[in-house]
Amino acid sequence: MLIRSKAPLRIGLAGGGTDVSPYSDQFGGSVLNASINLYAYSTIKPLNNGKIIFNAIDRNKRIELDADKILDIDGDLNLQKGVYNRIIKEFNNNEPLSFELSTYVDAPAGSGLGTSSTLTVSIIGAFTEWLKLPLGEYDIAHLAYEIERLDLNMAGGKQDQYAATFGGINFMEFLDNDKVIVNPLPLKQEYIDELNFNLLIYYTGTSRLSANIIESQTRNIISKNKSSLEGMHKLKEQAQKMKETLLKGDIYHVGEILDFGWKYKKQLANEISNPVIDKIYNTARENGASGGKISGAGGGGFMMFFCPDNTRYKVIDSLKEFGGEFRRYNFTIKGISSWTL
Repeated sequence: MLIRSKAPLRIGLAGGGTDVSPYSDQFGGSVLNASINLYAYSTIKPLNNGKIIFNAIDRNKRIELDADKILDIDGDLNLQKGVYNRIIKEFNNNEPLSFELSTYVDAPAGSGLGTSSTLTVSIIGAFTEWLKLPLGEYDIAHLAYEIERLDLNMAGGKQDQYAATFGGINFMEFLDNDKVIVNPLPLKQEYIDELNFNLLIYYTGTSRLSANIIESQTRNIISKNKSSLEGMHKLKEQAQKMKETLLKGDIYHVGEILDFGWKYKKQLANEISNPVIDKIYNTARENGASGGKISGAGGGGFMMFFCPDNTRYKVIDSLKEFGGEFRRYNFTIKGISSWTL
């Protein structure tokens, strides 16, 4: 028997950062994101030999452990261990399980597409399928959030777990007491197709530790740094503008809204941009892009550019000198899915 699960990665279109505590707790956050057809995959193969095998295929990492009710969080495949520990504690009466868990993610860690959280959701989805757990979409997303942020002390926000679980293009609201509201946007297909055609995603070839950037951002909010707070408020405003623009079908205004947000996102922390990222962004703008942003926390990974009319081709050509690569993608409406063979 094999149990499989996959969850989609996401691109953040507006409001990223406002889903991070303490800002979301104090002021409420708003994010607009969209899942894409790049995935985190998980496969569980039940065993009966008292062993646990974690096989992270994309990272070329494999470890074998004795099945126990608690696995040490020692820096080696912590996400896999963290999910296992919580599943055993909350849903299996502290009884160990024996299995092999194989995982694969279509984008590198630190790329800004929510890889860590999406992988966490995917692993939870596989266990939910295997053990027939009574977990709905909000339950899975919140469980993934708690495992990452509380059990593993990983800095970050809340949007990635919900994007991976629900899928689609969503306007998300993040309130105090961990309350999250996911509002799917009922966009016409032609609006989605036009957005897909004009919006390019570009991998810079570098990854980054998002936790370090988010920790810096969090310190700025706690210390009430005026520039950072203003940036957060403007990004929240950006998410509302993006929602209204997409619902109306004013797709060509998306670039302007992205550019508006990018200027304010750089106020959140010094590490979000750097001279190379700025040069890439400016080159894209000079060759027809009307706006763009870094994906995720910043500092590297993926960037995106909105290229109206047919400027996408000139933008693609202009960025060849930087050594990155454009990645083909499509939006997807489906979130986490799991099945048994």
